[in-house]
Amino acid sequence: MMSFHNRRAVPTSVAGWRRALTALALAVIAPVAAAQSTLFDSHVHLWDGEKSLAAYEAQLKESKLGPARFAAMWFGGPNQALAGDTAKIRAGNDGILALAARHPRVTPVVTVHPYDGEAALMELERVAKQGAKVLKIHPHTQQFEADDPRVLALVTRAGELGVIVLIDNANILPGDSEKMFNLALRAPGTKIIFAHMGGMNFRFWNTLKAARTAEGLLGDNIYFDVSAIVALVADSPVEQEFVWTMRNVGIDHILLGSDYPQFTLEQNVDALNRLGLDEKEVAKVRYRNAHVLLNQGE
Repeated sequence: MMSFHNRRAVPTSVAGWRRALTALALAVIAPVAAAQSTLFDSHVHLWDGEKSLAAYEAQLKESKLGPARFAAMWFGGPNQALAGDTAKIRAGNDGILALAARHPRVTPVVTVHPYDGEAALMELERVAKQGAKVLKIHPHTQQFEADDPRVLALVTRAGELGVIVLIDNANILPGDSEKMFNLALRAPGTKIIFAHMGGMNFRFWNTLKAARTAEGLLGDNIYFDVSAIVALVADSPVEQEFVWTMRNVGIDHILLGSDYPQFTLEQNVDALNRLGLDEKEVAKVRYRNAHVLLNQGE
């Protein structure tokens, strides 16, 4: 640091002042540049293990993006995880955990089916002991009702084990967001990420701003990823409403995601950059929020 009490530290020439100003500019710019270059993709489907991972990373390289980490799940698309498929689910979970062990940048996302009851709870406990931090469930593709008591039992147990629940919230099914809201109310001890932030029904989630004013009603356990939806709304007639919603639910509770392979990370990053958020907000969504959530506040 330059000291005004030390004459030798003060530049005595034009060149010296230029060097000092350049160093100062770099010191200011570097943290911003680092924040902009750091990414966490919270929603990646690797349906075919190493092959899918190689394709995903090749896509990142081509677009000159390189996330520090990404959360990857094995099911979805051609890989279904339906009720009764307990052996298949166990094998899929083992596969994504092994993949993450070989690739430190991967945060493994496991699954179970809520309707498998005790078997689902046992599998959740098994993978949690192996270090799984995120459980993904999907009412539409796994064919279950989000307001079923077995879903609440599973989500509650996840919270007790310190596992975050990622649940699809694209509003494909009727009453999707309303059911998610009630689920979060009934499982206040579980951190829940609602994927796609309600899809094109994102306006519903502005109710959180009012709900949080009711003493004792709602915990701070609701998060969102904006995978896919941000790519749809950027430059659209509802873009400003979407930004308004992001701020109402809380920028600190929003994660970036791609929903690869359906969408690319580049599409989502470019869309996020076009929303008009300030630099601090963008940096939080790109990386910081996921880092804090997955590392329990570190």
